[in-house]
Amino acid sequence: MSKDKILLTIAARGGSKGVKNKNIRQLCGLPLIAHTILQAKKWGKADRIICSTDSPEIAGVAKEYGAEIPFMRPAELASDSAGKLEVLRHALFTFEQLTDEKYSVLIDLDATAPIRKISDIEGAYQLFLAKRPQSVFSVTKARRNPYFNMVEVGASGQAALVKKLETAIKRRQDAPKIYDMNASIYVYDRDFLLDSNNKSAIADNSLVWIMDELSAFDIDAELDFQYVEYLMNNKVVEL
Repeated sequence: MSKDKILLTIAARGGSKGVKNKNIRQLCGLPLIAHTILQAKKWGKADRIICSTDSPEIAGVAKEYGAEIPFMRPAELASDSAGKLEVLRHALFTFEQLTDEKYSVLIDLDATAPIRKISDIEGAYQLFLAKRPQSVFSVTKARRNPYFNMVEVGASGQAALVKKLETAIKRRQDAPKIYDMNASIYVYDRDFLLDSNNKSAIADNSLVWIMDELSAFDIDAELDFQYVEYLMNNKVVEL
């Protein structure tokens, strides 16, 4: 079997609302996006590392730390309503057109979920190689469980469990295992990603790579940023 060509992407748009300029804000001495770029370089198995962004400022920082900026992301893919899969599909298609090369695997690392180990990137990739699913994505053990302590409210205001089994669950430990997608690592098969009919990272045969619970923090708000900074400053995690 021939070696996969791997395109590694880091998507970072400029219009962050929860934390202003979060992708290039300093986190323990480095711009946030730099931590992910350096992780990708340290992993060392990607043939190319590119950043998809609409922001010249982010592009400049990403290039400084070792990512390529082969194109600027179009405005329609940099809005709040643009889906991540559309952004990655555009990145893969455009880069292949520019380079006249074909990449069988795309690995996406999210700059706003930087708490990951190099071994997590490698583990997710090795799982993909072993099973050849359409996608692998990273998860953490969920703190809540829809079979036990998550409810939805009906039209009349009544509360009910999100999911029920034939036999009631009396202890959380007895409920089916549930995981949260932590938005850190995604591994995609090329054909799946380029199919415009696919709208979600979750495919018919997706697999998960389970990560440490601390990696659950995706920086969407100021408190998230401060918490990740606290973990790093106190040596709880190292990026």
